[in-house]
Amino acid sequence: MNVLCFSDLHCDQAAATLLVEQARTADLVIGAGDFANRHQGISDTLDILRQIEAPSILVPGNGETAEELKQAVQDATWKSATVLHGNGTTVSASTDDDAMEYPVWGVGGGIPITPFGAWSYDFDEQQGEAMLADCPHNGILVVHSPPIDTVDHDSAGKVRGSQSILDCVKRCQPKLVVCGHIHSDWGKQMKVGPTTILNAGPKGIWMTL
Repeated sequence: MNVLCFSDLHCDQAAATLLVEQARTADLVIGAGDFANRHQGISDTLDILRQIEAPSILVPGNGETAEELKQAVQDATWKSATVLHGNGTTVSASTDDDAMEYPVWGVGGGIPITPFGAWSYDFDEQQGEAMLADCPHNGILVVHSPPIDTVDHDSAGKVRGSQSILDCVKRCQPKLVVCGHIHSDWGKQMKVGPTTILNAGPKGIWMTL
């Protein structure tokens, strides 16, 4: 399965246009949040991304709520997109031999609560733990915030990720975790046990399952 992963578009129409072109050969597209800027301009990118025909999994960032993202997907008539936040779905891919199914779980928003103030769509670690409680094993986890002390180092080198997400990764051992949020670690990936963790960024990164 060829998976095109991205995050943190922040209304960047040029980046969205490039993602549409890349997605023509994708089996699955994953968008790990922050399509908007402080709840403004979400349609700037959704009206472009709606051209993606491959199955697409999205979670909200801390710059838009789950409800805002679901409404924007509906308004854009992006028919292949599914918004997850504290819930899951299943995606399928055909290989030369047979069809493979992967469980996918998604949790958006900033975890833990960010220092950005009331506009930020944030959750504390206890809320994060509750939304991750039913995450399946050996699947795909899509989150906006990274697991703590992974691909979450800010420009000063401080870790900004989530303990509850890291605990979920260790418990459920997903094949792939796609996140964003911490811009200084865009494009970086690492392993936690058998799990590959990717901080995607807006340019689009290919992963293979």
